[in-house]
Amino acid sequence: MIVKPDIGMRGMAIKKLEDLQSLRNYASHMPVDFMVQEYISYPYECGIFYVRIPGTDKGKITGIVSKELLAVKGDGKSTIRELIIANPRFHFQLDAIEKIIGQETESIPAKGENKLLVPFGNHCRGAKFIDDSAAITEQLSNTIDTLCKQIPGFYFGRMDIKYQHPDELKEGKNFSIIELNGAGSEPTHIYDPKHSIWFAWQEITRHLNYLFQISKKNRLSGFRALTTIEGIRMLQANKRHVQLLKSVS
Repeated sequence: MIVKPDIGMRGMAIKKLEDLQSLRNYASHMPVDFMVQEYISYPYECGIFYVRIPGTDKGKITGIVSKELLAVKGDGKSTIRELIIANPRFHFQLDAIEKIIGQETESIPAKGENKLLVPFGNHCRGAKFIDDSAAITEQLSNTIDTLCKQIPGFYFGRMDIKYQHPDELKEGKNFSIIELNGAGSEPTHIYDPKHSIWFAWQEITRHLNYLFQISKKNRLSGFRALTTIEGIRMLQANKRHVQLLKSVS
């Protein structure tokens, strides 16, 4: 099973648990509401960013990020720890990985063995993000649009999805939404190593413009915006929430 904060960010306090006792231990130390999810073993994971302007009939996919989970390949003689340290992308994650797998970092994978170290696709936990927006098709767009329109009030955000095969995802088959991120979502395809900071700023600006359009339409239709005081209080509450998550991550 996967356990994670109901309101979380950047992979904090997410764990894969194997038994009921581990769940009890997690619950006893978790200071915020959390949820328990079935561990989905589909081989592919991606994030699909979706936008729909209120009052329009159809939304669109604005970006897709595919994720390569943090894993090492054994050479038959190096420990997992040594393989992590030797990788310029992974060695920053050593402390976090040791919290996940403990003494297993001293084990030696067989030559050619792929050892998955972090079972979820989070950039802050070492996953490599690849811009796969070229895979957007009309069929996939229609599938995601039909799905998102079933979620009341959802006009902007990213769905993190695990799936069996790209062709089946386009058809709406054999996939599972493992996370839904709303207005605070990032267009995470910007984190592809091939992209420049200029591309990232351009994409962030594009998505903030979508968010502004959606907010403006919703306010015109009667949605109430936060007051300044309410906004400040929300930011303060979020800061306290993040500190709680850091204390158990």
